[in-house]
Amino acid sequence: MTSAPFTGRETSLIRTSLAVVAPQATEMTVYFYAVLFARYPQVRGLFPDNMDVQRDRLLRGLLRIIDLVDDVDNLVRFCSRLGRDHRKFGALEAHYPAVGECLLAALARYAGTAWNSETAAAWTHAYTVAAQVMTAAAADDTRLRPATWQAQIVRHEHRGDGLAEITVRTDLPYPYVAGQYVSMETPWYPRTWRHYSPAHPPRADHTLTFHVRAVHRGQVSNALVHHAAPGDLVRLGPPQGDMTLASAGDRDLLLVAGGTGLAPIRALLEEAAASGMRRYAELFVGARTARELYGLDDMLRLAQRHHWLTVRAAVSHEDIPGQKGTLPQVLREFGPWNQHEAFLCGPPGMVTAAVHTLLDQGALESRIHHDPLDTPVLNAPLTPPRAAQEIDQL
Repeated sequence: MTSAPFTGRETSLIRTSLAVVAPQATEMTVYFYAVLFARYPQVRGLFPDNMDVQRDRLLRGLLRIIDLVDDVDNLVRFCSRLGRDHRKFGALEAHYPAVGECLLAALARYAGTAWNSETAAAWTHAYTVAAQVMTAAAADDTRLRPATWQAQIVRHEHRGDGLAEITVRTDLPYPYVAGQYVSMETPWYPRTWRHYSPAHPPRADHTLTFHVRAVHRGQVSNALVHHAAPGDLVRLGPPQGDMTLASAGDRDLLLVAGGTGLAPIRALLEEAAASGMRRYAELFVGARTARELYGLDDMLRLAQRHHWLTVRAAVSHEDIPGQKGTLPQVLREFGPWNQHEAFLCGPPGMVTAAVHTLLDQGALESRIHHDPLDTPVLNAPLTPPRAAQEIDQL
């Protein structure tokens, strides 16, 4: 960091004033954006038309920074990630002072008697450090890769039940690893980004295929499933995520997929097959009904070609031959899994319950891999999985 470390007094002042503001957090963020757009109307174009999600994102990002204010290493990691991610929004170094000015104005308005010159100085220090780290990380990232990749939809196939397989071709090579996820912006909702995982390892022709399910009130997913067509253009942000085979060591694999969570799991298995993997892999695919078990036939065919792969399906809301129950229930029945490296992807509730099941059976937390369950840039772990695993083995 380029600024002096935070003192205990500064940390106390920041957290105390934030605790005062917390009950009024929604009103404060509304006020912040109102002031920002009134004083600096030129920045309005960086934000989506619907600001509801963005307001929540600002608050949670601020809370994470304050939570890390006395953990310098992780504070730098988090702010570096934010800085790199903000490139796709078009954020420039010149925007940071404007945001800081309006943020302090909003805090001062809602902190009441907890706000004074000493508190303002502490917050100024915190924001200055965060902004310096973010801009430095963005500048470094600029030298390595584009902020975004333009991609054209070249194939759009409906798979029923509100599911579509969408293949895009990027204008430049897109460097990702099987198991990672991608942020995507569509022309129908500018500056609104949603995350999807490629369903395969990298291809030589620069194409990526995503499995997208239209969710209730999901503007982007519904647009992609029901309105997108070949020829439409989208933008992709840089690849993210650590749910890759590189983190698995030489252990056998447990793979758990619910719904469109099969996409990155499938990518991992295809990469394992291409690499001539000699470990065993057990795949569990779950859905509410048999009709929703999309992609299962492809996985069964893959298992026929590779003796090391076992595939099981679980259905929770229909009586059919095979496994009955939710994925966490079926995992418990076939466990324990404490000797495996586990990869989970699917609805947040399923992933959370499956993690608890594996931990109850003695699995190490560092051997359980899944993508962040909410906004990745705000919630992804700050310690790389391999480092965490090595700590567990000390």
